[in-house]
Amino acid sequence: MAVSKTKAARALIAAAKARQFTLATAESCTGGLIAAAISAIPGASAALERGFVTYSNEAKTEMLGVPAELIQRRGAVSQEVALAMVDGALKHSRADIAVAVTGIAGPEGGSAEKPVGLVHIAAAKRGGARLHEEHRFGDVGRAKVQAESVIAALALMQRLLDK
Repeated sequence: MAVSKTKAARALIAAAKARQFTLATAESCTGGLIAAAISAIPGASAALERGFVTYSNEAKTEMLGVPAELIQRRGAVSQEVALAMVDGALKHSRADIAVAVTGIAGPEGGSAEKPVGLVHIAAAKRGGARLHEEHRFGDVGRAKVQAESVIAALALMQRLLDK
């Protein structure tokens, strides 16, 4: 059985607090749900530094410094943009670890090359490792794509904390 977002968020906060690390999120298709999952846990204020909801391409550029040219060339839903988002989240925060999510939650917006359910997640540690995962959750419904993205993002942050 998959780990619940509450259990994953609780474990992430405990690990971050134990290492005295702070966290930031940069979210597109999840619209703040990762930050919401973390902040729902008592004591989250000791770990969650800030969250960016950068749903539009302009927000990715203005708030995170993602180059508009990169978005035009690779598309907002790409490994390159996810990595640029996570780098921007670290640059524009005081967090030690950040996560970024960009994807197509559906029901529309997909294509043959980038179908509904495609999500790119990146996590980075300030001055350290960067991780990326591509998920293809499928056309399983908007809420399910978002929920699975939250769980995957929390797990990726946990992997980075455990390194």
